[in-house]
Amino acid sequence: MRTEPFLKPVITGIAIIVTALILGAAFKNRNATQDSISVVGLGTRDFESDEIFWTGRYSAKAMLAKDAYNMINEDREKVKAFFVSKGFKLNEFNFGGVNFEKAFRTITIETRGEVTKVEQIFDGYIATQTISFSSRKDSALMMKIEKVVDQTSELINSGIEFDGDPVQYTYSDLPSLKHNLIEKASQDAKERAEKIVITASGQLGKLKNASMGVFQITGKGSIEEDSYGGNNDTFSKDKTARITVRLTYTLD
Repeated sequence: MRTEPFLKPVITGIAIIVTALILGAAFKNRNATQDSISVVGLGTRDFESDEIFWTGRYSAKAMLAKDAYNMINEDREKVKAFFVSKGFKLNEFNFGGVNFEKAFRTITIETRGEVTKVEQIFDGYIATQTISFSSRKDSALMMKIEKVVDQTSELINSGIEFDGDPVQYTYSDLPSLKHNLIEKASQDAKERAEKIVITASGQLGKLKNASMGVFQITGKGSIEEDSYGGNNDTFSKDKTARITVRLTYTLD
């Protein structure tokens, strides 16, 4: 009972000390957050694609599946001969399998000017086959593919309606390109931070945090805005790759 009057001041003193420590740590952390600078750097590079991929297709139609198959085989030989005549070797293109689908036509039956019945009538089989071309780090073959894309209309003279897809261009060493851009963006961010701090008569401290933006690939000269998920242009031969890096430094 006699020690009770002495315990209250002791407990109160301890509470004051603990509170001071907590507030001091909070103040220190707040200042640490305030005494920092965050800068975004940009890494960019123009490059030319070294990979190309192109596909096309042609179809044949007949009432019987076997007739459609025979027709598509005949067309295949004509298509093969056409591309060989344009300088392609047989191992520089590939034919896909033959796909079949049933065709239908719609007939409408009218009675006294009113539609009374609509029917789907079987109209034969359509056989379709694809042909594909690709090149990797072979500029001569790439040029040959690019040139023939605009010449396939000549197949119409052989009775073949050839439908080509847009040419796709890609790059074989994206990992190396990406690493190079990250290095450039990081250096750019650091130089920006140093210039800002020097102008303000300060001194740059240690790196606190680093984060990387989304890797973007667009056509060279494109005004397309960056996408949140990242752009990956495959239709332009000449491209521009870029990436951003955000660095946060302490201030001494």
